[in-house]
Amino acid sequence: RKEYVDLYVNYMLNKSVQKPFEDFMQGFLRGCPARNWKMFFPEELQVLLQGHTTFDWRLLEKNVMYRKYQKLDRTIRSFWTVFHKLPEEKKKMFLAFLSGSDRITGYGLEWFRFWIEDPQVENPDEFCPYASTCYRILFLPR
Repeated sequence: RKEYVDLYVNYMLNKSVQKPFEDFMQGFLRGCPARNWKMFFPEELQVLLQGHTTFDWRLLEKNVMYRKYQKLDRTIRSFWTVFHKLPEEKKKMFLAFLSGSDRITGYGLEWFRFWIEDPQVENPDEFCPYASTCYRILFLPR
């Protein structure tokens, strides 16, 4: 039985995907030659390709810039109070809403910047917050 299980596992995890994996690897190496990424440790390469998945949310708050708002405006203080009470998954959803991804590039959160801007609409209660993901701007009505 052990030999059968070993052969079956080998087929399912190796032989059955060998050709598609070789095709993938050939395409991957064409776009990202091995000589360019051999200098990285596996953990570094993972962060480079996938981005960071854990964050210091206070650092995010510290790095934000404001347009037509001041850091101590009531709307801004309320925003950060609510944000910091959110569960981790909701904070990542906010990051995806803001930037299009729930991860931060390999540079890390200390280099991640975004803007909170007052869209200065006539009736702010009639507007929901919206984002410009390309420029990482959160338009937050008062």
